[in-house]
Amino acid sequence: MLPAWLDDVSDPVLEATKAPAVAELHGELLRQWGSSEVWRLSFGLNSVIVKRGTDGQADEAAAYERFVVPLELPAPALIHRYRSGGAGVVVLEDVGRVTLEQEPTAEGFAATAELLARIRKRPVDGPSEFPPERVKELADRIGRIGFDLGPLTEALSGLHRDAPTAVVHGDYVPKNLVTDGTRWTAIDWPGAYGAPHLSDLYTLVRDAVALGHDRAPIVAHYLDAAGGNPAVVERQMLVGGGCFYLVALRFIVEEGLRTIPESAGWIDGLLSELEDVVGALA
Repeated sequence: MLPAWLDDVSDPVLEATKAPAVAELHGELLRQWGSSEVWRLSFGLNSVIVKRGTDGQADEAAAYERFVVPLELPAPALIHRYRSGGAGVVVLEDVGRVTLEQEPTAEGFAATAELLARIRKRPVDGPSEFPPERVKELADRIGRIGFDLGPLTEALSGLHRDAPTAVVHGDYVPKNLVTDGTRWTAIDWPGAYGAPHLSDLYTLVRDAVALGHDRAPIVAHYLDAAGGNPAVVERQMLVGGGCFYLVALRFIVEEGLRTIPESAGWIDGLLSELEDVVGALA
């Protein structure tokens, strides 16, 4: 059964899929979390992705307006947006049926490292949205960090001097990297912002290593495609890891405990990984 909220975007869905009526659509539920629900809707060979989000997932269209469209980033085309109250719905191009999570090959990780380099090479106007003072702000909101974050704050300050501000996807992990067999595309952009760190490469490598892949070729593919100083990139990754953990912990404490109850069990592990990253920066 299709979701009731589909009525809000039925006209653009029917236009894109060429279906004569909603009842003729085939629906496939791809993902359902406390704050988001994602469907593939198809009619014959035509399909679209429809996503409804609340809380931090409610305004993905804003990331399209700020970054994806003007910078021509490798993301699904935005077909339609709808916002009502605290919920937002977007109708998106269907860019493929296989994610890196489903087929976590070494070639896929290398290709998505190159994809990230394309994203990072796009110039971003305006100041960083993750300045050094945000470390303390997030730590205060999390309220559970019992170690000194000074090395992270200091290293982040250095990056603001040594590296340009670029787009951070914010959740650059295998489930959000999709292929149609020819090209790779990054999906799920509501957390995008501008900053000089490389949390996206950090999370990509983190997941690859957890699956038994070697980190060196992945970083090398990124460097070959993006250029830059390898030492600076390694620093960007470490700082990005610290920033990623802070954002993840803030999400869990302020939203996840309500929308994803099992996220309570993630806190200790994330705190431990954050401490390891900060220790490496000291």
